Amino acid sequence: MINKKFSKLDCKEIKLGMRFSAPVFFDDGENMFLGEEKSIKNYHIDAIQRWNIKYLLTYGHLIGDGKNPPPESLYMLEDLEDVEELN
Repeated sequence: MINKKFSKLDCKEIKLGMRFSAPVFFDDGENMFLGEEKSIKNYHIDAIQRWNIKYLLTYGHLIGDGKNPPPESLYMLEDLEDVEELN
C-alpha cells in the first residue's frame, strides 16, 4: 500500500450530503467507510452513532457539503426536461 497522509474527520462534524475527493476509512485506516465522491446518507450517520465511532480518516478533502446537489443530480434533471408530457 502506498503511504498516504490521512486527515482525521471528527464524526460530530459529519453531515448528510457531504462528499470527499478520496475514500473515507474507519479509524483503522484500512476498511473503507465511504467511496470517493459518494455522498453521506442517513444510514452512514446512523452507523457512526450506533457503532460509537469517534473519527474517520481520509487522504482527500471535502468537495461537497450537502447544501448543493452533486453534479450527477444536475445531469439527471437536464435529462428529465427533455421528456414529453403524456396527454
